[in-house]
Amino acid sequence: MTPLSLSPVRLLVVVLAITASFCKIEEADGRRDGRVVIGAQREFDYFNLALQWPGTVCRRTRYCCSSNACCRGSNSPTEFTIHGLWPDYNDGTWPACCKRSNFDEKEISTLLGALEKYWPSLSCGSSSTCYSGKGSFWAHEWEKHGTCSSPVTGDEYSYFLTTLNVYFKYNVTKVLNEAGYFPSNTEKYPRGGIVSAIQNAFHTTPKLVCSKGAVEELHLCFYKDFKLRDCAASKSSCPKYVSLPAYSSRGRASW
Repeated sequence: MTPLSLSPVRLLVVVLAITASFCKIEEADGRRDGRVVIGAQREFDYFNLALQWPGTVCRRTRYCCSSNACCRGSNSPTEFTIHGLWPDYNDGTWPACCKRSNFDEKEISTLLGALEKYWPSLSCGSSSTCYSGKGSFWAHEWEKHGTCSSPVTGDEYSYFLTTLNVYFKYNVTKVLNEAGYFPSNTEKYPRGGIVSAIQNAFHTTPKLVCSKGAVEELHLCFYKDFKLRDCAASKSSCPKYVSLPAYSSRGRASW
C-alpha cells in the first residue's frame, strides 16, 4: 500500500507517530509548562537569568529528602539562588531541548560545591529532562536550556560556569539588603522599591514573579554578550506590596 492510499484515520496515526519522534512535551518549569518543541529551532535572542527566593519556594515543602536544599537546617539557603540561565526569543517564546546532549555530572565535578550552594534544587524528586527521562535539577536545566544556550556558552561545563559567574557579578540579594529589604514574615515591601533598587544598582529593569503576594523569582536579562538589558514588560503577578518570606528549615528529621 502506498502512502497515498492510506485511509484518513491511518494517515493521521502515521503523522502523529512521525511528529512524536521530533516532539517533546515539556513538564513544569515555573512559567514554562506544556510547550511542544518540534524539530530544529532558531538561535535565541537574549538570556534570562532566573533567580529563586527560597523563603517562598521552600514554604511548599511537605516532606524532606537529601536532594532538597530547603531541608538543610541551618545551612538552608537564605538568599536568591539560581533557577536557570534561559535563552529566550524577543517575541516572548523560547527554544528548548535544542540538541541531544545528555547531562553528565562528571563534567561539572569541580563546580559541585558552588552549585550545591548557589544553584541547589528546592524540591524533592526527580526533574524531567529532554533525553534522560528523569534526572537531577541540573540535568533538567542543561538538557532543556543549556543545549539551546550552547552557541554562546559552549559545552555543559561552560554553561554552568558562565551562569555562576553572572550570578556572582550581579548579586541581587546584596543589592536588596543594602536598600533595606531583608527576609521577614511580617514586613511588606513596595514592589516598586525593589525594582528601583535593582535599577539603581545595575541600570536595568528586572522582572518579578510572585506567589500569593510573596516574591518567588527575580529575573535579570542580558544580551548575548552578557551586557544587561531590560526584561520584557509583562503583566506583573506581584501586588503593590510584596513579602520576602524568611524560612525555617524542617531539618533532616523526615529522611
